[in-house]
Amino acid sequence: MNAPESVVAEVPVITVDGPGGSGKGTITTRLANYLGWHFLDSGALYRLTALAVMKKHVPVDDEEALGETAGNLDICFDTSGDAVRAVLEGKDVTDDLRREDTGVMASRIAAIPAVRTALKERQRRFRQAPGLVADGRDMGTVIFPDARLKIFLTASAEVRAERRYKQLKEKGESVNLTRLFREIKARDKRDESRSVAPLRPAEDAVIIDSTGLSIEEVFNKVVSLV
Repeated sequence: MNAPESVVAEVPVITVDGPGGSGKGTITTRLANYLGWHFLDSGALYRLTALAVMKKHVPVDDEEALGETAGNLDICFDTSGDAVRAVLEGKDVTDDLRREDTGVMASRIAAIPAVRTALKERQRRFRQAPGLVADGRDMGTVIFPDARLKIFLTASAEVRAERRYKQLKEKGESVNLTRLFREIKARDKRDESRSVAPLRPAEDAVIIDSTGLSIEEVFNKVVSLV
């Protein structure tokens, strides 16, 4: 039996929104562990949808098919190991979620109203006691507008491209820094200009620019706010 909405609404939520490469994933994971709360990586849901769309060759201009794909995802998160693993249709696709083509497709389909509607309630079901730390692009503006604390974490496109470049190089992937920078700028433009839930800080969000800060410095700032 699902908990009454009034009870669920009392569960505290902290949202951390911002563009890709700003450090949201690291900060939110650390914060959830620090507080002992649940964790939602909303971007993973969109990336899982993107993988399913590419696997099934769903046309990106077919909104109905995209929404149906998002609403019928066969996914789960395996938390039995040291790190959370994402499983799509019985297959571990954690590493595939961070591929550049997956990120590009996720950004494209995230602008589709039918996809956002299909994933909205699924995201809200992560709100469980004792609390939730939610990482995304519209957590504080759309999914959890009543969150106790809203943070918007950002950084310059140049710094975000360099961070992503280092991550991919450490994984042994062949990457081009200039191309990464262009893709990040293009993704930012798509996310900020989409008609549904555009990327922007909530009116009551605390904005943190991580351009010249270490992860430890950003984390300490967030903890002081909490």
